[in-house]
Amino acid sequence: MTQERAPLKRGWTTGCCATAAARAAYAALLCGEFPDPVTITLPKGQTPAFALAVHERGDDWAMAGVIKDAGDDPDATHGVLVRATVRPLKAGSGLVFRAGPGVGTVTRPGLPIPPGEPAINPVPRHMIRQALEAVVHETPGHHQVDLEVTIAIDEGERIALGTLNGRLGIVGGLSVLGTTGIVIPFSCSAWIHSIHRGIDVARARGLPHIAGSTGSTSETAVQAHYALDESALIEMGDFVGGMLKYLRQHPVPQVTIAGGIAKMAKLGQGMLDVHSKRGAIDLERLARLTREAGGDEALFDRIIGANSGLEAFELADRAGIALGNLLAESAHVRAEQVLRHSGIQLDVMVFDRNGLCVGRSVSRLCQ
Repeated sequence: MTQERAPLKRGWTTGCCATAAARAAYAALLCGEFPDPVTITLPKGQTPAFALAVHERGDDWAMAGVIKDAGDDPDATHGVLVRATVRPLKAGSGLVFRAGPGVGTVTRPGLPIPPGEPAINPVPRHMIRQALEAVVHETPGHHQVDLEVTIAIDEGERIALGTLNGRLGIVGGLSVLGTTGIVIPFSCSAWIHSIHRGIDVARARGLPHIAGSTGSTSETAVQAHYALDESALIEMGDFVGGMLKYLRQHPVPQVTIAGGIAKMAKLGQGMLDVHSKRGAIDLERLARLTREAGGDEALFDRIIGANSGLEAFELADRAGIALGNLLAESAHVRAEQVLRHSGIQLDVMVFDRNGLCVGRSVSRLCQ
């Protein structure tokens, strides 16, 4: 018998929660009561309702907070309290956003929000503005939104230490993100979004050389090898294609791809998503590479029967075959296909689990 798996539960973005909190706070500021639950409209028309976890009102301010539910997504911000505090401003001031505790401030160019602004992305800002305007339209005697809106995230500064925010130049806390308001479990979109923003920051800073790495070991090693600035490091993970395709449209002068033996072998096979679930290492292909490099038939047979790519590498190494260089060259060929006509100077470096470079391609222009 087979057991059907329940569908994964979707959740809500920090931008969605901030919008709900801001709407509830503003309604209380104008009408004296907090709507609970509070309903908002998402960019695609959905109208979710949120229960308030906290709320408080003073003479000229109101605060409401919503607990973020990320559903079944392994989101670092699942369960955090997102707060919005609203204060009236003089007529004509418009809508002003502030970063409260746990929300970062942008310090570098290249992001959708300019330096000096709170790290509240454009779509959440638009959602909040629309929610506040809806409150105005529902309240007789009010015609314009002139408010200071401060977004805060409890424990946000601590949580941000485990994110890429520091590398992107966002200091003091988390970013308020979201394009649809909905978190899709295990979606790769957020990771690829961070890759794109990392490239944007590197370009805005005029960095001539960036390195995309599949993991922390290869990242540390390639940074040391080239003495790269932290902003030049792109944590691409398994999403090699997500980085390369963006670079083709937004090039930098020089790019290094750095990764472990298995993932660079998969890239050389043609895989642009090198996650283990996307496919296995083609051992027969590795065996053919070693034979073309002078390996004998006995080595060919041993590699085909290897338990892993690492074992195949070790077999080739003992036979005096530089399989790491062959893997780097084949990975370079695949990456170069994506970057064709970009004019990027590209090289590929292969590292073992100890961060030792065990293979490298010839650096050349993608023409």
